[in-house]
Amino acid sequence: MKRWFCAIFTHLFFVSAIFAVDWPLEGAVMTSNFGKSDMGHPMLGDSFRAEGVINTIENGELIFRRGVKSSSSRFTSPLGFMTALDHGDGLISIYSRAEALQSPPQKQFIVSTPVAAAGTSGWTKTKGFYLSIFDRKDRRWVNPSLVIPVRPDTRPPAIRSVRLKSRDNQMIDLAASRTIRQGAYTIIVHTEDTVLNDSDPPLMPMRIICSVNGVEASVLAFETFSARDGVLMLFRNGLVPASQIYAYAPAVEAGEVFFNRGQVTLEIIVQDIAALSSPGASSGGTSNGASNSRSAVYRLFVE
Repeated sequence: MKRWFCAIFTHLFFVSAIFAVDWPLEGAVMTSNFGKSDMGHPMLGDSFRAEGVINTIENGELIFRRGVKSSSSRFTSPLGFMTALDHGDGLISIYSRAEALQSPPQKQFIVSTPVAAAGTSGWTKTKGFYLSIFDRKDRRWVNPSLVIPVRPDTRPPAIRSVRLKSRDNQMIDLAASRTIRQGAYTIIVHTEDTVLNDSDPPLMPMRIICSVNGVEASVLAFETFSARDGVLMLFRNGLVPASQIYAYAPAVEAGEVFFNRGQVTLEIIVQDIAALSSPGASSGGTSNGASNSRSAVYRLFVE
């Protein structure tokens, strides 16, 4: 049970890739992923379009099962049918927006055995399922991409736009202007990732790095969302409220910097899970030989 628990938190600090568990359904297409903005609110799991039987990603014990017509609430659940498995060490995998199998529910599961079927329960019109992982010990949602095996992917993320917001709320699009005044700025980045081709649904990359004059200023990592006193928090040089990060949806608040007068070089580096899984990946920049990092460099004149 502990093999994938240890692997997750090794990768949370960008050390290595994870191949500890199995893919829940071969041929499933990820339509939205962990950290992607859903009308200004982050996704806390991965949604898949799929047909067929969903398998457990690791050995586990059934701790909760909710049917589509559950009488526990008078309201329709956005997750529809759901099954939660405890894998030990406080880690839970949740399979939802699915359908129950015909066979009677069991209590114990081994890796790669059926747990549900792709369906359309909950708030979805597309047949598939929703996979989320929760760490009860640290009260945080974990990006499933850190756990399930990495899919082949050679396409780097796209950087759609980079804007600076000044303290007086002036918005500067760096595609149109490279002259700014000295002061503090919020860096707002709109970025998307696709796995195979442009027709794939746009996904959220794994992290965004902002550097000034070659020095790393901030790292926004879409790896876990923590719950602190009822507030959802994301790590960016420390825990930051998710509502602040997603205030500019579909763009995100990637960092905060102070620019001094003179010539300044701002670099934005965006990496997906494939880039972080490549040998030589590091937290301080693009990984050696990894094609799945995208960099945008802006040479600014600060008055």
